[in-house]
Amino acid sequence: MTQILLVDDHQIVRTGLRMLLESDEKLVVTDEVGSAEDALVYLEKCKAPNLVLTDLQMKEMDGIALIKVLKKVYPEVKVAVLSMSEDQGKVIEAFDAGADGYLSKAADYTEILFGIQQIAGGNRYMTTSLSLSFMQNYKNFTTIAVDINTILKYYDISEREFAVLELIAEGLTNGEIADKIFLSKRTVEGYRQHLLEKTNTRNTAQLVRFAFRNNLLK
Repeated sequence: MTQILLVDDHQIVRTGLRMLLESDEKLVVTDEVGSAEDALVYLEKCKAPNLVLTDLQMKEMDGIALIKVLKKVYPEVKVAVLSMSEDQGKVIEAFDAGADGYLSKAADYTEILFGIQQIAGGNRYMTTSLSLSFMQNYKNFTTIAVDINTILKYYDISEREFAVLELIAEGLTNGEIADKIFLSKRTVEGYRQHLLEKTNTRNTAQLVRFAFRNNLLK
């Protein structure tokens, strides 16, 4: 059961979100607060939830500042943004602050639930419309997005996983990769599965396509 704390300065939004999230038997809203400050007070007094779902635009302390504090003080707590803003600069700022996911309030309710489940499960997630927007406009963000280390950090891909990804793109089998970088075949299989999960892809073809589209491979 994933325990969630809602942070949004609009009561009607919080009420709707609670109803949506609790329609999934694996999710439960432990409480809801109307500001980032109230969220920090709540966490000081109560048991930390598994996930904090926060808006960005709030009075006084905004969502970005809250994310930074949460990741410093409560690093084990997942933090997801749910915002009307689909500004790519804000999305990047949120992930740089430590967000584990970014969801648009304009997304279909089924995708919001799916995204929450992915984030709660330890994966990074970004609303599909935003992912497509980044893909279509990546040239406008080359100073930020083209740097491989930034992309690897964003998707939480380790150096060893990246090395395996490069060899997968060359068409090597798990056994051939294992021999090449002196690992067991089982370990390579584990890295391959981690890559699929972190990039939200279903097979090798999608994984390689993802890598080229995100400038990880040339």
